[in-house]
Amino acid sequence: MTTESETPTFPRQHARTQRFTLGAPRAFTVSPDGERVVFLRSPSGTDRANALWVLDVTSGQERPAAEPATLLGGASEHLSAQERARRERAREGGAGIVGYATDAAVELASFALSGRLFTAELRAGTARELPVPGPVLDPRPAPDGRHVAYVAEGALRVVDAAGENDRALAVPEAAGVTYGLAEFIAAEEMSRQRGYWWSPDSDRLLVARADDADVHRWWIADPAHPDREPAKVAYPAAGTPNAEVRLFAYALDGSRTEIAWNRAAYPYLARVHWSANGAPLILVQARDQRSQLYLAVDVADGSTRMVHADEDEQWLELLPGVPCWSPSGQLVRIADEGGARVLAVGERPLTGPQLHVRAVLDVGESEVLISASAGADAEDPETGEVHVYRVNELGVQRMTGEPGMHSAVRSGDVTVLVSATLEAPGARVRVERDGQHVAEIASYAQRPVLTPRVTLAEADGIPCAVLLPTSYQEGDGPLPVLMDPYGGPHGQRVMAAHNPYLTSQWFADQGFAVIVADGRGTPGVSPGREKSISGDFTVTLDDQVSALHALAKRFPLDLSKVAMRGWSYGGYLSALAVLRRPDVFHAGVAGAPVTDWRLYDTHYTERYLGDPAATPDTYAKSSLVTDDGLGEAADTHRPMLIVHGLADDNVVVAHALRLSSALLAAGRPHEVLPLSGVTHMTPQEQVAENLLLLQVDFLKRSLGLAG
Repeated sequence: MTTESETPTFPRQHARTQRFTLGAPRAFTVSPDGERVVFLRSPSGTDRANALWVLDVTSGQERPAAEPATLLGGASEHLSAQERARRERAREGGAGIVGYATDAAVELASFALSGRLFTAELRAGTARELPVPGPVLDPRPAPDGRHVAYVAEGALRVVDAAGENDRALAVPEAAGVTYGLAEFIAAEEMSRQRGYWWSPDSDRLLVARADDADVHRWWIADPAHPDREPAKVAYPAAGTPNAEVRLFAYALDGSRTEIAWNRAAYPYLARVHWSANGAPLILVQARDQRSQLYLAVDVADGSTRMVHADEDEQWLELLPGVPCWSPSGQLVRIADEGGARVLAVGERPLTGPQLHVRAVLDVGESEVLISASAGADAEDPETGEVHVYRVNELGVQRMTGEPGMHSAVRSGDVTVLVSATLEAPGARVRVERDGQHVAEIASYAQRPVLTPRVTLAEADGIPCAVLLPTSYQEGDGPLPVLMDPYGGPHGQRVMAAHNPYLTSQWFADQGFAVIVADGRGTPGVSPGREKSISGDFTVTLDDQVSALHALAKRFPLDLSKVAMRGWSYGGYLSALAVLRRPDVFHAGVAGAPVTDWRLYDTHYTERYLGDPAATPDTYAKSSLVTDDGLGEAADTHRPMLIVHGLADDNVVVAHALRLSSALLAAGRPHEVLPLSGVTHMTPQEQVAENLLLLQVDFLKRSLGLAG
């Protein structure tokens, strides 16, 4: 056991700090008067319990607005099954106050804690519990601060901010129906974590109704506890029914009007925006995601009118912050036009191929705040960098100067800039007013015990990061290679930031040259590059091979000892590597891999591979459990370690078991490491720590390395 006075090993520190996220401020909200910045932060780099904090912008002083230990009287948290599922979808590993919402003035905040409803007066710094039925999910104040809406037992309820007159607005009519919650696909794949939206006048709400009666049921058991009943999960696998989602406008007296659109043609409710700048705006997608409609809603009669329509031969990407209305009532969207991802206001693109727009951060009276990376036509590719820009009809101005990964939150003349760089651990949080630095928000995150030795490089046009052992000196000779990718859609790993490479550096310090390569499909340069994986995931492996061979001309790589490790899509890629290219890869660690894409969810899988009934060949080519997937003859095998959490409800353990069965039938030796009680995340401290150690042991054994 490590004592407080001893320096922890990296695996211990990495696990205890939840990848150095504990103690770091996050979830910023700026008040429209520019006086307050509200955020979450836990009290230390090893404490999971987040408190709600307020920064006084003028004085620069921070103060807690709500602390979980005080509000719960020292009692332990108890989470409902729905709350645990919600956190899994959001990849939330923290505790305490993990989310909050505010009124329009950012004077009243509401949050759920241990299934109970609390509000905090942000000016006064006081918090109180509202006595309502629970367990409470996703409470949100009305813009005027007079009411708080929340979900309990699948019903959307409203209570006065004083804690009186609690009532149900929308009550489920049957089992499997919920009001006001994001269904599995919306939360897991669309980044829509909520299911209801207040009107700017606070007199009504738009409420999503999700009915998963037709969704196939899967059973997730805990073999370590055979006395427990398996969990029943509604899982929409590729080619099977989704939850039926409808949208209603509710008045506070409970009367409702259904919002009408062609749900048969456009079943996905992807985005909802409701502001004072225009009518409610919804974005609905076709199931194949090749067409989508922007619809303005008339809440009086439920009718909709089309504002804009998009089509794409591959798919349409959903991006943060859009669609929305500008203060002048123009549609703000991010579009793939002319080979670039551009910001469009009205029908006019305001950016070109020099920028690859990632998100809309804020829409002001005279400009739009965006985050973007260098586009295909940029003079300087800026590998791994994302910057914040101001955009208006006169041009584009970059707000962030130093190389790194930058984002921002803004209201009025106050901007919170969050910046991560290669030179310093964690992220720096600066507060600016009218472009002038006025304050910083402190981070309590621990400082890592190691420092990455990173070289960013382009290899055959593929963004890469190369990490050598800290002690490596020129002339020490070639090193065994560990490819460490995610390598798939939405999973950028090559970033000009310090913390993303900590684990890679630890593996490097075990005697490897570690390569992180972002091949086709990963975001960052152009829509065409992202969409070049359409119909075939195996091209992502081709890019890993190309990057490896190109980098071998510049770095001391021993190509006779090459392994790959990864989790989720990276786990799939690792298994694919040793099965399809045993001539290149000599061992692989496949963590929570998708092995049969027919078992993965609709919105993700069908976007890239189509409907399995219509395109079975694409599924066979990209899967690991078919004849195509198992690759060459059984006598050409490489060591593989398959790691999977038995409680995973996203990539279920059936993926690992089917791969293991196929390998066994083909006579291929392999190892399987089941993680009892572990989901797709690995927040458990002992599991996270020992998992790193076991991987190193396996890689060294498999590659014939000493010690």
